[in-house]
Amino acid sequence: MANHKVIIISGGSRGLGKAFVSHFIKQGWQVATYSRNSTPFIEEMQMNNKNQFYWEAFDGADYKNMESFCKTVFKKFKKIDVVINNAGLGTDGILTLMPPAKISQLITINLESAIQLTRFCTKYMLIKKEGVIINISSINGIRGHSGLSVYGATKAALDGFTRGLAKELGPRGIRVNAVAPGYLDTEMTQHFTEEQRNRIIRRTPLARLGKVEDVIELVHFLVLPQAEFITGQTLVVDGGLTC
Repeated sequence: MANHKVIIISGGSRGLGKAFVSHFIKQGWQVATYSRNSTPFIEEMQMNNKNQFYWEAFDGADYKNMESFCKTVFKKFKKIDVVINNAGLGTDGILTLMPPAKISQLITINLESAIQLTRFCTKYMLIKKEGVIINISSINGIRGHSGLSVYGATKAALDGFTRGLAKELGPRGIRVNAVAPGYLDTEMTQHFTEEQRNRIIRRTPLARLGKVEDVIELVHFLVLPQAEFITGQTLVVDGGLTC
């Protein structure tokens, strides 16, 4: 694994995070992730990839354990090359009816948690004066949608964080970008009716829902040397829905 990288992926037990973990494990990289609970997928990764994979159980709002996790990853793998801020909540709801606790939870997990994980990891990237940070945003941070005002606000803020941090860390050799997926054909759209799915497809120039692979391949490109002059950008992967 001479060309391997060490990558931290938040929320790697399911959904898009799970797909990221599987992809980079297959690339021969060393992958660390965390989630609140273990899953059969995590157990399988621990059993079959002992030298490549590391996982801890804690909540994304537990910053004390998050900092300790980053220290352990650095101690175990000797470096941290890439961070993917993937963990997030997709809770929707009309603002006037949304409980204050739910608003705080969305802001904490979708935004503050990503900022804190980045803060803990950049100190290790600064040692080598290189690194890549990828924030998983959403088209809802770019385009408004009824019932997703708070969720959209957290993703729009994440895009702003991306641009500001790119200027801050660029002179130190660290690139920061965001990827904003549209509607993916995953569990996030399984609750959609056939009519809702068809409506999205009709409005999408490429006439389909997105695939997990569409996002993974872009993220992989962004961490490679071929993308070394790309930073501070929010790249949209939505088949043209927002164009």
